[in-house]
Amino acid sequence: MTQRSPQVTVRRNRTLALASALVKGAVAAGLGLGSLTVLVMVVWISSPYPDSGPGGALRAAAGVWLLAHGAGLVRPDTLSGVPAPVGMVPLLLLLGPVWLAHRAARDAAESQESQESQEGARDEARAEWRERPGGPSRVGAFCAVTAGYLLVVAGAAACARGGPLHADPDTLAFPVALVVAGAAAAGVWTAAGRPFGPAPSWSPLAVQEAVARTLFRQRTEAAFRSAAAGLTVLLGGGALLVAVALGRNAGAAQDAFVGLAGDWTGRIAVLLLAAALAPNAALWGAAYGLGPGFSLGTGATATPLGLDGTPALPRFPLLAAVPDQGPGALPNWAALAVPVAAALAVAWFTARRAAPADAPRARAWSPRETVLVTLFAALGCGAGTALLTAAAGGPIGTGALSVFGPVWWLTGPAALVWTAAIGVPAALLLRLWRLRTPGWAWRRDVPEADELPEPEAEEEAEEDGAVPGRTRRWWAPWRARRATVGEDGEAGRAGPASPAASSVPAPDPAPEATPGFEPYDFLPTDPWHGKANREARWASLKQGSGGLMADFPADRTAGRADRTESADPGGPAATP
Repeated sequence: MTQRSPQVTVRRNRTLALASALVKGAVAAGLGLGSLTVLVMVVWISSPYPDSGPGGALRAAAGVWLLAHGAGLVRPDTLSGVPAPVGMVPLLLLLGPVWLAHRAARDAAESQESQESQEGARDEARAEWRERPGGPSRVGAFCAVTAGYLLVVAGAAACARGGPLHADPDTLAFPVALVVAGAAAAGVWTAAGRPFGPAPSWSPLAVQEAVARTLFRQRTEAAFRSAAAGLTVLLGGGALLVAVALGRNAGAAQDAFVGLAGDWTGRIAVLLLAAALAPNAALWGAAYGLGPGFSLGTGATATPLGLDGTPALPRFPLLAAVPDQGPGALPNWAALAVPVAAALAVAWFTARRAAPADAPRARAWSPRETVLVTLFAALGCGAGTALLTAAAGGPIGTGALSVFGPVWWLTGPAALVWTAAIGVPAALLLRLWRLRTPGWAWRRDVPEADELPEPEAEEEAEEDGAVPGRTRRWWAPWRARRATVGEDGEAGRAGPASPAASSVPAPDPAPEATPGFEPYDFLPTDPWHGKANREARWASLKQGSGGLMADFPADRTAGRADRTESADPGGPAATP
């Protein structure tokens, strides 16, 4: 029998791993399509008067699944006979395909990493082949998963053709392929441990050097976290605005919900559609609070200043939250608090990293670094807002309904301006506030130098309840005075605690304050401290040291001892 060479084995393993990654991408797409198809078929079966047969329901499910990826749909059956586009993506449906593609790419990349570790445990005779592992590379896993997923997308687009909702071929490349590729790339990046760098070789040298610095990576990470916090607060504020508006117009929302369907099956379908469009409504509310508002057709725009024009509103429960026509009142202007809260969130998360409570003052960021990180976070918040609002709106028909929802190229810059204009001064003020020292001693237990506290001082501080390096809370300023408060709860005469009050004992009272004190009544009178005895002891110590002791004059030593006795008459006598 002939033994298979290591090179043939590695190539065969790499081919099998690529095929496995391709299958994983196809399975991920099939799971998303199958789950949505089951939901559509359940609604179709429970409907008492379906418009089409099972084939039409399957084609409609394929079209809705493509819409969840951002594809534009075309509805050919209209009253006017003109095909109507449907471009508004239900963002809640987008989460399923993105998560499935992300997980498939992550699993494919992780299996490659595990195969590398298994090959590393083989015999040392194949060490030259371990550098070329049998699993696919990260780029190979990404390409295989994306290709497998897009194969199912192409099949679903072919299946939806001829149905009530078929996909526009131009939108299959963008944004469908881009969404799938982005999710797969994020999965591979997650499997690699989410590294930040190195920069590509084709990038400028200045970019490569900046990415290689640890300080730059830390500042960039802090900016991304602050931008994510600001975007989250912005979406939460928009959802709150929609909830309040729906509560005020609950009657109109109920009438629209009941009027769209007379049976329970139709009402459940309307409820599911409203739930899928709930993130879109939150983004509409955020755009309304930012100022640009949203379009309600080609001739109407809703902003906090009022609703201009005649809106073309379909009958739908979520659209009952649209403000009434006319100029805006005080409740409408209160929506401007949403971007203010988002800007303050960006400032707070930046200031927490700029001046940590458990770090010395020397490690705090400079004002310039704080401003740059805040501006970068504001840029990220604006870019994320523009991207999400671009997907939250879109055409839902022809004519006046061809423009519906927020305008991304206005909402994104508005978010950038709000977060930068308020976030930068707020971040600087919070940085100064966190670095303060007088009054509220919440940073006094932090060592100023980049050194660890001494063990003795730390033990003494633990006994008094103040451990060096432990974070103090701004809402508990009384902890700084704990060392000066007795067990009975009464403060001492010393007042507020000093920085070293927890580790330095209180000084003894002066000897003059002791009753019956007489000066010089404690000086010794024995001959041990005489000059002759001192010189004799010094000569004996020098002779016994074997010449290691320096030859100091006896009179200089005696003079130093006399000065010590005259300077400290209340202390113990010095012994040479």
